[in-house]
Amino acid sequence: MIEFKNIVKCFGDIKAIDHVNAAIEEGHVFGLIGTNGAGKSTLMRLADGVLKPDEGSVTVDGEEIFDNPAAKGKIFYISDDQYFFRNGTPRDILHLYQTYYPDFDSAKWHELMGKFGLQEGRKVNTFSKGMKKQLSILCGICANTKYLLCDETFDGLDPVMRQAVKAVFVREIEERGLTPVIASHNLRELEDICETVGLLHRGGILFEKDLDEMKLNIQKIQCIIKEEEMLCRIRESMEVLTMDNRGSLYTLTVRGKRQEIDEFMEQLSPIFYELLPLSLEEIFISETEVKEYDVKSLLF
Repeated sequence: MIEFKNIVKCFGDIKAIDHVNAAIEEGHVFGLIGTNGAGKSTLMRLADGVLKPDEGSVTVDGEEIFDNPAAKGKIFYISDDQYFFRNGTPRDILHLYQTYYPDFDSAKWHELMGKFGLQEGRKVNTFSKGMKKQLSILCGICANTKYLLCDETFDGLDPVMRQAVKAVFVREIEERGLTPVIASHNLRELEDICETVGLLHRGGILFEKDLDEMKLNIQKIQCIIKEEEMLCRIRESMEVLTMDNRGSLYTLTVRGKRQEIDEFMEQLSPIFYELLPLSLEEIFISETEVKEYDVKSLLF
């Protein structure tokens, strides 16, 4: 398990991470989402031991990660900023990672390189952005570490390659208990693969929840309301996260279980209502709006 205990990280006057407490359990796909500048990449670098927290501690299986080669050996970090040797080839990178990761699976690496159509002897600086990202992912998979930290993993991959990478992740999770931690702005991608999601906002964790449980506890209602009294009853009786209307047609996101919301709306008897499924993106918008990150105020 990777644990963040009351960690703080500042860069000059900027507090990138502000007293974060979180735990990433083994054997689950953890998705890290957040607003721009929320601190996702900083949190990743703290988890990998690249950065040292100014306060608090980051531990991997109970050991402090910073300046601890044994703990660092359990983690492979794929940065959003791809860096390779100027004239290096994938084969050169293989030799490098074999040095740092004794359990690196060379046979699997050669197999996956062939399946993904990546040439081992070709200079990496001639690869496209997507090909470089594929190479990084394959190195991360074959390093055979317990944890794989992925910063914007799917950025630059075409739809076919995205599905291929997901399939590889699923296989590794089933076969050896890999724990991927994926930070991304592409919420649709995370929704397909993640079991647990953590939401970062302004350097702090807003929540860290099971994705299915989170969907069960936030509902979207579409209804026709013409009486002000009925609207007041909704506001008084339910925790309304967001509310939009076009004339008498209202769309609300509310916190609560589906059955309870359904029963309340039945008693209220509006002209029309229905409960609609919520996407992770809608949950993200609802939760951040509650914390004064108003999407509507950004629209011109």
